[in-house]
Amino acid sequence: MSARNDRDIPKARINWPSIKRSLRLFSLIRKSDRWLFGIGTIFLALTAVTSLLFPALLGKLVDARTNVNQLKTLAIYFVYLFIAQAVFSFLRIGLYVRVTENLTFALRKKLYGSVLLQNMDFFHQNRVGDLLSRLTADIGQIQDTFSTNLAMFLRQVLVIFGGIAWLFITSQKLALYMLISVPVVIVISLFFGRYIRKVSRQVQELTGNNSVIAEETFTGIQNVKAFSNETYELNRFGADVENLRRQSIFRGLLRGAFSSFIIICLFGSIVWLIFMGLGMVRTGEMEIGELFSFIMFTGFVGGSIGGLAEQFVQIQKTIGAVDRVLELIDKPTEPLMHAGEPKEKLQGDVAFEHVAFHYPSRPGFEVLKDIDFRVPSGSTLAVVGPSGAGKSTLVNLLYRFYEPVSGRICIGGEDIANADLFTLRNSMALVPQEIILFGGSIYENILYGNPQATEAQVEQAACNANAHDFIMAFPEGYKTVVGDRGIKLSGGQRQRIAIARAMLKDPRLLILDEATSSLDSESEQQVQEALQHLMEGRTSIVIAHRLSTIRNADQIIVLQGGHIAEQGSHEALMARSSGIYRRMVERQQEPGDFWGDDTPASENA
Repeated sequence: MSARNDRDIPKARINWPSIKRSLRLFSLIRKSDRWLFGIGTIFLALTAVTSLLFPALLGKLVDARTNVNQLKTLAIYFVYLFIAQAVFSFLRIGLYVRVTENLTFALRKKLYGSVLLQNMDFFHQNRVGDLLSRLTADIGQIQDTFSTNLAMFLRQVLVIFGGIAWLFITSQKLALYMLISVPVVIVISLFFGRYIRKVSRQVQELTGNNSVIAEETFTGIQNVKAFSNETYELNRFGADVENLRRQSIFRGLLRGAFSSFIIICLFGSIVWLIFMGLGMVRTGEMEIGELFSFIMFTGFVGGSIGGLAEQFVQIQKTIGAVDRVLELIDKPTEPLMHAGEPKEKLQGDVAFEHVAFHYPSRPGFEVLKDIDFRVPSGSTLAVVGPSGAGKSTLVNLLYRFYEPVSGRICIGGEDIANADLFTLRNSMALVPQEIILFGGSIYENILYGNPQATEAQVEQAACNANAHDFIMAFPEGYKTVVGDRGIKLSGGQRQRIAIARAMLKDPRLLILDEATSSLDSESEQQVQEALQHLMEGRTSIVIAHRLSTIRNADQIIVLQGGHIAEQGSHEALMARSSGIYRRMVERQQEPGDFWGDDTPASENA
């Protein structure tokens, strides 16, 4: 799912509570940057003043059209004015950009850290695309507003009030005429423009729906062709395109009508003001230069009023973006970061003592019921069971991705609920069925197990994982880029990279979650050899489908319906004439043909 476009950012109502929340952003601005922001605002005000001086000087230029000395003097003033405006604009932009980039750097880092330290339930409840939208679209909206939109909004407000004041100073009578005509036209234009934007959003939504239909069809083309539904999809797509065509034509007609309205009303109002002003020039009430300045000021004020609406919308979006960002930043996080010296890794017997659990999103469905077992230090426990039995949930609880509803889990006699979370997870290593590698090099992926390891330690871990030979077969060796999610490597190669990563971590407790279930026989043999090397001297919990992995375990647990149905060694379980495990083996089926993953799809989303 892609990140949201900025048009999808919700607009917030501007009131005191929303403004107060948004002002919290200033707490992220460094003290030195706050001074720079204030100085930048002063330069912003100066640019507004210099822009208002431009039409005033133009009027004087018209009045001095026959006086050469005055023309020369005014020309020099124009040069000074342009230089001053260029300098003020440059300084304002430079200061605002510096403050904004420092602010967004701090905001991005704080937001990323807050999301990263959330518990697993948070990630199950929130889509990755929405989270990425906070980091991209929302932060981008805040960045644009602080660097550009806010400055434009303040500048336009200053121009409007300063321009209107100058209009009344120039001619109160003509200013009243202007206030009667031009603002009415501008207000009507704003409402007309808002309706056009609403229709444009509808066209954008229809375009998006059209793309969704095409994407769904092309993604599921096998099903389309298998059901001979090409004609159905053509008709569905055609109906949607027809709706888009009608709406697009309607939008085009609205834009044409709006253009006609602007030409007739807005320019007509200006012509009317010029006509009234020329009458005042004839009667001596004002000079021709003053009229020229007045019309220029009117254009400045009208343009600023027209632009104010868009800046106001952007500020509304920014307040909405700030609310969404602060909502995540304020969310309580896992206490993962350890303080002081790193503690010794946890070791000893692993015990589940009458553990019960249900996922927060499904309180009515108990995944585990009164689970009670002990894994002696240095031994291997195999866990088998059908899909939904609770196998992978045991791993989630052991890592404290979730907390038990009742009962407790101990390592070395210590309740892990009281253990330092960093120390707990640093004591374990997980080799899952679906290996997710990062898009960097093989070396970087192995080093992820222990970022402080040396190059020699990384190579030794790869050798122990039966990965060194295939790595060196690549032209770039350990520098070989694995591609997105490790797509450039085979399943067996990815598994051995993951095993090397786990070896480099040197865990006290090893968890293998169906690590060989999706491999062919040749890859499985190489991976099994690597796993045996990894499991030596370590407490291991193996969630397995293949009988070859299960039968060598010191004890086996058969989960069914969330509780322990059978428990014992391979020989003891085979001695039960009507046991579940024995029936599985006697049917000479691989467990992978009978058992499956247990975690509900909604929890893995």
